[in-house]
Amino acid sequence: MARAEDVSDYIIAPVPADPRLTRVVEGVDQTGAASRISVVEERPLTIFLNGQEIVTAMTIGDYPEYLALGFLRNQGMLREDDEVTGVDHDDELETVVVRTARQTSYEDKLKKKTRTSGCAVGTVFGDMMEGLEEVRLPATPLRTSWLYELAGRINRTPSLYLEAGAIHGTVLCRENRPLVYMEDVGRHNAVDKIAGWMLSEKEAPGDKILYTTGRLTSEMVIKTALMGIPALASRSGFTGWGVEIAREVGLTLIGRMRGQRFVCLSGEERLLRDVDPDTVPVEDSKHRRKGARA
Repeated sequence: MARAEDVSDYIIAPVPADPRLTRVVEGVDQTGAASRISVVEERPLTIFLNGQEIVTAMTIGDYPEYLALGFLRNQGMLREDDEVTGVDHDDELETVVVRTARQTSYEDKLKKKTRTSGCAVGTVFGDMMEGLEEVRLPATPLRTSWLYELAGRINRTPSLYLEAGAIHGTVLCRENRPLVYMEDVGRHNAVDKIAGWMLSEKEAPGDKILYTTGRLTSEMVIKTALMGIPALASRSGFTGWGVEIAREVGLTLIGRMRGQRFVCLSGEERLLRDVDPDTVPVEDSKHRRKGARA
């Protein structure tokens, strides 16, 4: 049996034992026998920008400030030069209010919505392609040895997925080190938490890799590119539009990554093949996600 990963090297790691994030539900199995399982909690969080209500997201409830900052940044509602003067979370009211020095109003943008694919359906306001024409991603090398090591370490990390399932994970990495591991009921929320942490900590994106357990959809590609991260990897598969956009912006896109295998459909010029795939250990079945069958 594969050992669990030591999470002391993470800046932020999942806390599957947090009682706020799961609860035990009783039921019966296929034979009629009593069954008790852990299920992920899901609760609303309403995000305000200054005095304007922007969206209500369904989330597991951890890191609400990062989720709010990342959502607003990824929707283009927080600019690069915006001064954030406050981020206030009220747990009882289930709200986060982000305040900026700049006066904001997004009435017109809120009227135009594009529904995006994926579990816990995401919503993108305005033109999904807005800002992509200005994206210039750095030509940061990406060693295949890093990808294999990251996949193994992330799959062995104790997580809510392994505890209860029904959840997606997104991990910000540098070279072969996973830094920040966020989970949520939607991959959109998980990547927004990463974006919020990066904004809050003023973390540079150019040397980073984003790893996700979910599908490589257009929204995931757009958010990664707009965050300035040059590489996006996943255990799961691709959508056609996601691949097209990745090629347009020069994002390295790697999917179906499991065990010794992966497929690169964009940005291969960044890859440095510095390890023989045959030397990579076979993935332990305990850590295979549903995405491995995509």
